[in-house]
Amino acid sequence: MKTGLLFCKSLLYYAGQMVSTVVVCILALLCFALPPLARARVIGLWARFNIWTLEWLFGVRYRVSGLENIPTSPAIIISNHQSAWETLAFQLIFPAQSYLLKRELLWIPFFGWGLALNRPIAINRSKRIRALDTLVKEGVIRLEEGRWLVIFPEGTRREPGKMAKFQVGGAMIAAKSGYPVVPVSHNSGLFWPKRSLLKYPGTIDVVIGPVIESRGKKARQINREVEEWVISSQKDLLGSQQTRA
Repeated sequence: MKTGLLFCKSLLYYAGQMVSTVVVCILALLCFALPPLARARVIGLWARFNIWTLEWLFGVRYRVSGLENIPTSPAIIISNHQSAWETLAFQLIFPAQSYLLKRELLWIPFFGWGLALNRPIAINRSKRIRALDTLVKEGVIRLEEGRWLVIFPEGTRREPGKMAKFQVGGAMIAAKSGYPVVPVSHNSGLFWPKRSLLKYPGTIDVVIGPVIESRGKKARQINREVEEWVISSQKDLLGSQQTRA
């Protein structure tokens, strides 16, 4: 697909994203009195619309393997991070979730308000020790409320094949709470590159690994098991990666 056409489609996509943000935020505010999990389903309409728009405009699809590994009760999803795509798609693949994010995102009009309504864990990254303490305490609370947690332990988006060392925060929540970890690996960065306006047609692969139990384990052990599984899965995904259409 020609770059000029991709650029025009990308502008259209982001225009739709901004309009849908305002519309869904207003709906979410009107549903403020609903229970948190019911409100999350309303907010999830935004992710559903944007995933559909990606497929319609660019031909970006996805397939998931390992759905049988998703437990029936809340868990901690720990995944590699390559683009904004997974923050949308995970809302369609897994039950209602809370995300770890930097608190500055909550200050963005409409977008941030919608995020706040979805019970995220907002931290101040400039104060690392306090941020880690907040992450663990708030994470346990969200799990006990019946929400899943999504943690990207690399801290920020990374290009395919350039993973960073996993930070231990998600594993600390698991060790503290006893809730299991669901490791996830994907190759979204091949089709929605980091810091790129353009999107490329193709099928994103999402692999859900076997549950990693946390009871009786220390955070470092849990973190090591998750990281080893994701690294191994990434080698398989990138070793058989598609060529962009």
